Amino acid sequence: MAAAAASLIPAASSSILRRPRSAARLLLLRRPGNPRTASAASLRTTQLTTTHGPPSPRLLGRLLAAAPSSDHLGSRWRLFCSAAVSADAETREKVGALVAGEKVREFKKRLRIADVKGGPDEGVDRLGEVLIVRGWIRTCRVQSTVTFIEVNDGSCLSNMQCVMSSDAEGYDQIESGLITTGTSVLVEGTVVSSQGTKQKVELKVARLIMIGKSDPSTYPIQKKRATREFLRTIAHLRPRTNTFSAVTRVRNALAYATHNFFQENGFVWVSSPIITASDCEGAGEQFCVTTLIPNAGQGDCPLKSIPSTKDGNVDWSQDFFGRPAFLTVSGQLNAETYATALSDVYTFGPTFRAENSNTSRHLAEFWMIEPELAFADLNDDMACATAYLQ
Repeated sequence: MAAAAASLIPAASSSILRRPRSAARLLLLRRPGNPRTASAASLRTTQLTTTHGPPSPRLLGRLLAAAPSSDHLGSRWRLFCSAAVSADAETREKVGALVAGEKVREFKKRLRIADVKGGPDEGVDRLGEVLIVRGWIRTCRVQSTVTFIEVNDGSCLSNMQCVMSSDAEGYDQIESGLITTGTSVLVEGTVVSSQGTKQKVELKVARLIMIGKSDPSTYPIQKKRATREFLRTIAHLRPRTNTFSAVTRVRNALAYATHNFFQENGFVWVSSPIITASDCEGAGEQFCVTTLIPNAGQGDCPLKSIPSTKDGNVDWSQDFFGRPAFLTVSGQLNAETYATALSDVYTFGPTFRAENSNTSRHLAEFWMIEPELAFADLNDDMACATAYLQ
């Protein structure tokens, strides 16, 4: 059966050669882990179609891997990519030559600064290891004999101090002024004991590669503290600050713990709609979603340009949905309907309230967790809430 499944792959890839548009298929070959069924294999295909003409042979050469033989079926999971182009025979021959024997690279977790400095030894256990750090420069101090570069990759608040001497590869970028605050870099070096008191280890740089430039005259984030009001004006860069990066990591941990708790207790996550015609709770004001206001993004909109009925009311029949629509204030109604079919469900997503109250207790947008339990009473609800908080 395994050989038969593998033999299907060339046929699957050749069949899309006759399609008018260029297409690629991602083939996922799975071999069951049960030894008694080890001879069986299942095959799934996903077609990726491009609409901007045939991809180049070089691009396909990177995307595609050779079809597996029976020798490749020893591991449990194998990922292959086969493709074909609606092109002439010469192009297909070039593609075949490029992908022969080439396999899609295995995805692996990258080593982060948090992995190095986040352990109990704060990186001392990695002394002597050669590491590659990718991130953005926080500070760069050039001295007479050595340069200190602080690199942060967003995995933690702590930076990796990189010590670079003039004989290291890429030092000419320091001399030319290309390495400044905000520049994205790749740093390769050896972990050594730090001479400073703020960290136990640092990276002795052997190679420095600049990935993205940063203009020091216009880059707005510096070492000094910035106000929240100022950060609102540079929303595309504020995730690089300690405050916003820390808040994002905390939210990520809370969201992961939320899903983990409910999934481990047999709940099914329900993705409730964000745009709805219903007012779930009826207590708060709703944000209206409409396409009846022309040039809304530019700010100019005469009232007479909004369609109206003979009675002078807004003609919602000409709106996108044909009726009034709003941003959701709660996913509870959807969760209740699913609970009558799936027993225990929960929603976890954004909700919106148009309450004109400028306090920290009233937010225009926030995420809400709403579990719904079938065949349960108030004691079950309290037990669930207590277990979640604990």
